[in-house]
Amino acid sequence: MKTFTLNNGLKLPAIGIGTYKAGLDAITQAIHAGCRYLDTASKYGNENVIAQAISSSEIPRENFIIASKLWKDDMGKENVNSAFAKTLENLKTDYVDIYFIHWPQKGLNVETWQALEEIYSQGKIRALGLSNFLPYHTEEIMKICKVTPSIAQLEFHAGHTQAFAMKYYQEKNILLQAWSPLARGRVFNDELILELAGKYHATPAQICLAFCLAENVMPIPRASSSSERLQENLDSEKITLSREDIMRIENMPPLGWSGEHPDRERVKI
Repeated sequence: MKTFTLNNGLKLPAIGIGTYKAGLDAITQAIHAGCRYLDTASKYGNENVIAQAISSSEIPRENFIIASKLWKDDMGKENVNSAFAKTLENLKTDYVDIYFIHWPQKGLNVETWQALEEIYSQGKIRALGLSNFLPYHTEEIMKICKVTPSIAQLEFHAGHTQAFAMKYYQEKNILLQAWSPLARGRVFNDELILELAGKYHATPAQICLAFCLAENVMPIPRASSSSERLQENLDSEKITLSREDIMRIENMPPLGWSGEHPDRERVKI
């Protein structure tokens, strides 16, 4: 099975599950299907549901990789410790595997990162990450960091690959992780994706996830209450796209962008 190894040695599975707007049933189904990487955030309001699902599964905590995120209102050295403590309380754990800054905030990125480095040094966080940070935001962190970011999480999918950002993070040995790797279904009717789904006897979703993996990007599709769909998503790592087909997807027309950008007013979707 494919895994990713972070720049600090932490190993991750090939595919994780995002839990935005996911309830107990969907998270429980994901665990039952074999998912062991669960991505949440304080803003999602379901960290306690993650804890409940893990407890009910009777699978040891150490078998899971739990990622959560610090919301922008909690940035700044005065707020980080209390926000992180609340996340630990919600998740009913004494550590998180990965902790992200959820969105960059001008004037707060550096002091927030330094506060997280202190928590990391205490062993309460196993890896630090940046969510929705573009390369120029990350450069601000790279200039001062004692702990290099291990993961950068961006919107990434067929039709919206953010090629410059992908190249930047891979050159820095920072794992790029894809949120919305299925473009919320917007690419499922694209003629190329449908053609490749037929060619590889796969679903359009599986083609999109296999494409991420082919680019050495870790996808985290949203949890689903459909056990069949969850299993299909996790099985995407068994699909090997040809180099020609990877290049065709890389060069397909722009499609499926959510409208969210860290430096622009977000489009309501």
